[in-house]
Amino acid sequence: MKFDMHCHTKEGSIDGKITIEENIEILKEKGYDGMLITDHNSYRAYRHWKKNIKGIRHTDFVVLKGIEYDTLDCGHILVILPHGVHVPILELRGLPVAILIEIVHHFGGILGPAHPCGEKYLSLTNTKRGKRNLDIMKKFDFIETFNACESKESNAKADHLAALYGKPEFGGSDSHREDCIGLAYTQIDAVIEDETDLIDAIHNDAPVAAGGTYYEKTTKQKIGKLNNVLVYSFWFYNKGLAILKQRKRKIELLKSDYKMWQRKVS
Repeated sequence: MKFDMHCHTKEGSIDGKITIEENIEILKEKGYDGMLITDHNSYRAYRHWKKNIKGIRHTDFVVLKGIEYDTLDCGHILVILPHGVHVPILELRGLPVAILIEIVHHFGGILGPAHPCGEKYLSLTNTKRGKRNLDIMKKFDFIETFNACESKESNAKADHLAALYGKPEFGGSDSHREDCIGLAYTQIDAVIEDETDLIDAIHNDAPVAAGGTYYEKTTKQKIGKLNNVLVYSFWFYNKGLAILKQRKRKIELLKSDYKMWQRKVS
């Protein structure tokens, strides 16, 4: 089955320009079987899909619930939980990556770094945490090795990491605009009908391949060195929101700890 494993939407991402239904229509035209929604710290688009579209339209297309989580110390991480599992803290940016990994794995999910060799602060290998100890890669379940909005050099480095640590390779368009949708793919030799099927396929070492075409109209390509200003602005934006949501994160962490304890004793 052919999936785009990195898709943003107008409903879920502040910088998304296309709706979830527009994503689906374009991907179907291009021969895709499904998509993974990976909005920034938000499941809003999936909730919209579930409430207004699922079972009514596009019944021949698989929409998977994922998220692109902004960690405190390791950039962007793609997270997929089992079907029907909801962990509210994943919509509150700012967890350290070690805690994120523990929570996701405890609830049966999988996770991996998005564009791991991309821009500073946003990508694992260009964060202080990643530079200090790259063996954090051992704890991930997959690595995004083809991102249509990254450079060939960035993707080549990510591909090397996947080979070095023996991780499955995911491909995603990282689409925020219409002309980027479906430029990258993840081909999985398994029947995937929901998130649990995908997680089982990864755990059972189903053959996975990633690839695609490069997007030539990214913001960083258009504005050149001025993109550095945007990157630093994002860092302040991310840190600021992480501080503002600190109290809510603590509350949800306590709830998560309680649920984890319940599962251990049951």
